[in-house]
Amino acid sequence: MNAKKINKLAIGTIWALVSVVVLILIFLLGYILVTGLSDISWKFLTSTSSSISAGGGIRDQLFNSVYLLVLTIIISLPISLGAGIYLAEYAKDNWITTLIKTAIEVLSSLPSIVVGLFGYLILVIKFQLDYSILSGAIALTIFNLPLLTRSVEDSIEEVPKLQREAGLSLGLSKSKTIVGVVLPLAIPGIITGVILSSGRIFGEAAALIYTAGQSAPIVSYTDWNPFSPSSFLNPMRPAETLAVHIWKLNTEGIVPDAHIVSSGASAVLIIVILIFNLSSRFFGNWAYRKMTGTTRKKRG
Repeated sequence: MNAKKINKLAIGTIWALVSVVVLILIFLLGYILVTGLSDISWKFLTSTSSSISAGGGIRDQLFNSVYLLVLTIIISLPISLGAGIYLAEYAKDNWITTLIKTAIEVLSSLPSIVVGLFGYLILVIKFQLDYSILSGAIALTIFNLPLLTRSVEDSIEEVPKLQREAGLSLGLSKSKTIVGVVLPLAIPGIITGVILSSGRIFGEAAALIYTAGQSAPIVSYTDWNPFSPSSFLNPMRPAETLAVHIWKLNTEGIVPDAHIVSSGASAVLIIVILIFNLSSRFFGNWAYRKMTGTTRKKRG
């Protein structure tokens, strides 16, 4: 067999494997959407859930997921930004930097259930934060830091060195060059990383079972006082998210329409995650054109 035939065989094998992965993805997404889209309605999205009778919705669970996502990004983005800047601009090539990067890799490979149990022992029990949105946000921050840090680091490293040299040649200090020259050019990649990590956070369940809790108490959406126990903005209240609600319905749901609610909630979850993933490319390219006036080149 000559080299051309071997090359064609290798390319055909790669395409076959890629096709299998794509078909599995299409099957899973198609099955969830086909079985769940018909159950989605305005009433379903805006009514409270029910643990006894049929006809419940996902209003509180959907809001809890969004609120938890916002708090997690607020906590994790500044930390990831600082770590990414340090690794890309200041870290020397020595054993300390290698240790930091290894720690980040190990942290990214931790199962979410382990992060949840750690959050339960430290946040809920040790620091007595109880089951709360804040406990869940801190646990998800641990879960989210490696992805965001790597995204920030890669985005900064992609900025051409010529841009740094231009800033330094104007008499700017290194820190001012990073803030005024490098970061604006890295913002599109950072935005993409934030949006992609948001999809991962929104669909997380295992880490939240032991931190944010499995209950969704009735809250008032007219009470804007975050210190009020009945306020929807109170970060110290337990909050069942959409992913946890789906898991709970399929494991211990006793309502007559548990399967219907689970199918509809799963479809909503998939749609939101797809929106996050598809919008990451759009907003990344839009921000790049806005910042540079040029179109981002495709890799490869």
